[in-house]
Amino acid sequence: MAPRENFSSRLSVIVAMAGSAIGLGNIWRFPYLAGEQGGATFVFAYILATLFITLPLFLSEIIIGRRSRSNARDAMGVLAPKSRFWKNIGILAVLIPIIINSYYSVIGGWSLDYMIKSMTPGFFHASPGEVSRVFSDFISSPWEPIAMHLVFLGISVLVVARGVKTGIEKFSKIILPVLFVLVIVIAVYSISLPGAMAGVSYLFKPDFSKLTPETFAYAMGQSFYSLSVGMGAIITYGSYVRKEENIMVSSAWTGISDLVFALLAGLAIMPAVFAAGIEPGSGPGLIFQSVPYIFAEMGSGVPLLSAVISTLFFLAVVVAAMTSCVSLIEVGVAWLMERFNLRRSAACKWIFLVCGVLGVLCSLSFGPLNDLHIAGRTLFDFFDWASSNILLLLMGLLVVIFVGHVMKKADVRDEITNSGGFKGNFRLFGIFYFLVRWVCPVAVLVIFFFNFLG
Repeated sequence: MAPRENFSSRLSVIVAMAGSAIGLGNIWRFPYLAGEQGGATFVFAYILATLFITLPLFLSEIIIGRRSRSNARDAMGVLAPKSRFWKNIGILAVLIPIIINSYYSVIGGWSLDYMIKSMTPGFFHASPGEVSRVFSDFISSPWEPIAMHLVFLGISVLVVARGVKTGIEKFSKIILPVLFVLVIVIAVYSISLPGAMAGVSYLFKPDFSKLTPETFAYAMGQSFYSLSVGMGAIITYGSYVRKEENIMVSSAWTGISDLVFALLAGLAIMPAVFAAGIEPGSGPGLIFQSVPYIFAEMGSGVPLLSAVISTLFFLAVVVAAMTSCVSLIEVGVAWLMERFNLRRSAACKWIFLVCGVLGVLCSLSFGPLNDLHIAGRTLFDFFDWASSNILLLLMGLLVVIFVGHVMKKADVRDEITNSGGFKGNFRLFGIFYFLVRWVCPVAVLVIFFFNFLG
């Protein structure tokens, strides 16, 4: 077996993990959930969940990955070799990213299609109803969204096939700054629109009377999605982190970057939504049904402006989707390489095949397979519901139980402090360990049962 790959520097660790975290969860999911769940109230709950629940969980996954130096499927089994349960439960860490990637790549395909359409003049002369119809016709087509899904997935797989340093690391270093610049440009444009300040107030002036358990449930679920927690990606990336790296600093920078980007994504969309007089709680189709009309209306006097802004926006969505998919693909690829001694290129082909087929079925659930339901949901909706409400929370719960109650406290402290090398981390270790051992498991359990009862 080839020597285990590593990230080359702290910057590489941060941009790769931030690239995994900053993705569709921020630019597609965060704005529409904020719109549905009360704007600033949701944002407040989201920030709390990120700081006190998800970030400690994120750091726990890095600890498991780096300590084990193994893929996500086998990592906990390596650290608890006498336990059959921990040896076998790791299969979730491979299944979850495959399920999520199957429909993420479908959304990535939609974004790719809309980016191309944004360059055509006919895309900007439709009413809101016509824009909605165009979207419905597109996703229900039996071939066009499938083709885009496979193209998008293929590009993502090619990035992973190049390896950790020449593929994932280089891709993240280039694409993450591009993504930030794109979203900042769109946010500045969005805020400058007449009536946009109502959208800014909606995002940043909370009404705490509307703060409910449901708001916290959605906020925590979004926080998990946003930081790629429970997907196996951070365990996998953690296994590529060198022993001398300060993982607490890397985690903090990743969390800050993710929070800032989520807020920027909200500023890129919500002010424009309010400026156009569109309902903010339009749901998952918000960016595909509302955004094209918004940019068309705002640039009606200068059609070229509409084309440029819309193209930039959907380019940002494509890039965000790709950063998410690359990290999810790497989870399965790392496992196949280690478990079956496959070359990276061969492992990538298998993941492309599995995610490609599942993605085709997800895409067809908007058309020919629309009547095929699981638990009363189409396949696409079932994958999204099961992953966000059950699988991610379950995996997150297992991770904090493992780090807080199965691993030796001394081993966890060694990872945080680099065996005493990072003196400043000793002061923070007690807080982290208390959160992971007691606060995080209780919080995740409460949300898990709330989702089930809901």
